[in-house]
Amino acid sequence: MTLERSKKVFKRVLFSLLTITMLGSSSSLAFAADAPAQPASFPIPALSDSFKQSPLSNVIVIGTGGTLAGKAEDSTSFQNYRAGTYLIEDLVKQLPGKQKIADVTTYQFGNKGSGGYTIADLNDLSLTVDQALQVYDSAVVTTGTDTMEEIAYFLDLTVRSEKPVVVTGAMRPWDVIGTDAPANLYNAIKLAGSGKTKWFGTVLMLNDVVHAAREVTKTNAQRMDTFETPMLGALGYIDDSIRIYRAPARAVKAGTTDWATPFDLKTITKDKLPAVEIVYSYQEAGGGAIKGLVADGAKGIVTAGTGAGGISAKMTAARTEAIKQGVLFVTTTRTGSGTMYPGTADGIIAGDNLNAQHARLMLLLSLAFSNDQAKIKGWFANYGTQDVKIDAQLPTTP
Repeated sequence: MTLERSKKVFKRVLFSLLTITMLGSSSSLAFAADAPAQPASFPIPALSDSFKQSPLSNVIVIGTGGTLAGKAEDSTSFQNYRAGTYLIEDLVKQLPGKQKIADVTTYQFGNKGSGGYTIADLNDLSLTVDQALQVYDSAVVTTGTDTMEEIAYFLDLTVRSEKPVVVTGAMRPWDVIGTDAPANLYNAIKLAGSGKTKWFGTVLMLNDVVHAAREVTKTNAQRMDTFETPMLGALGYIDDSIRIYRAPARAVKAGTTDWATPFDLKTITKDKLPAVEIVYSYQEAGGGAIKGLVADGAKGIVTAGTGAGGISAKMTAARTEAIKQGVLFVTTTRTGSGTMYPGTADGIIAGDNLNAQHARLMLLLSLAFSNDQAKIKGWFANYGTQDVKIDAQLPTTP
């Protein structure tokens, strides 16, 4: 076929497709023209016919690496290992008895330490999870523990599906004695497949304990029970069975339009994700960090203050100048827990009881979707804060 003839055939096919689309729905054609460009799809494996016929839940395990997939120097090297070495497909194949708890498929998103992923990478990870949940009943995301709480909270704020999302990892690499990796992976699949955290948003499961992504934090550099939820406590735990004793406040909004956050990543491009940083206050802290970050292009800054969020005089002066330049601040505490309450100062938002690293992600996503300070304050109040409304929770009695 000549090049000229090929062009003519292509034009006829294109015209036919457009005609069919217009006849089918003129309104849908207009919507498609107005909609932003959708992100490229990810090669999520299709659901096999055998899985479709099984009564078990279909769980996809999305691997990103971390210690769980780490290869140690030898079988007793707890600290000397290379993170993100083994493929998640191979690790899942080694799990005994998994066929009793779920039908499991895997997808390799990446394979490195959690700190090596950029915010743009997390954008793609969230879109991958949402795409997978169009097919599968639930998803497990494996990642390194160093920034696991941040990755989990980013997913919590951005994944649109109400289906269970469980983040897990390990404190010891896969191939050492006493490793926690296989048990964590098995129990994460078990939890996801149970469906017990539907409408919870993203949860984190390590060391047999289930935590809400918004509230959990890593508290120890070495111990396997490193993840804790200050003040509020865990959601539940896994022994032979799964016990859930507390639901995150978000679950109260199940089935309502207010359940999902405004942060639909399909509606923006990755270049909209701004630079947002954290500064730490201490005795006579200087203002140079704030000045430097603003000069480097930061659009938002979270302060980890002393006590109830206090910062030094020099930091306060630097913050005042930064606010004049349009930088938005969020106040948190370095103490590890405690609530920051709203004030009246312009350019400063209270971070409620979010820790600094969680507040950073909330501010980053807010600035990606709006420059309106009042709107962002509202988002922090409605989505950053998880306050249970009893009158909304209780049924109306006749």
